[in-house]
Amino acid sequence: MLTIEKLKAYGADVEDGLVRCMGMEDFYLQMTEMGLKDERFETLGKVLEENRIDEAFEMAHALKGVVGNLALTPIYGPISELTEALRHKTGVDYQALYRQAKAEKDRLDDVLANE
Repeated sequence: MLTIEKLKAYGADVEDGLVRCMGMEDFYLQMTEMGLKDERFETLGKVLEENRIDEAFEMAHALKGVVGNLALTPIYGPISELTEALRHKTGVDYQALYRQAKAEKDRLDDVLANE
């Protein structure tokens, strides 16, 4: 079960997330659960493997908005870096940045699964 305490322990900026959700804890937790189920976390890796950079940028940008609004700071850092690399087509190792973001998302999933 998702709780504020688990999100804090994970490293989420819960106070900021609650502000963005008008102080409504239940709403924040509901939106976080929905955000973690976003299929783009999985699909982004496949799109990157296929070198579909423009589509990958759109997905990464959307995920950046989701995790940013939920203040999931550990995921936000790498997904933000990936988004900017894709935006500017810098040619960095996009897969490595994706793996960092996905690892943080998986870490949060594990925290929530282990009650």
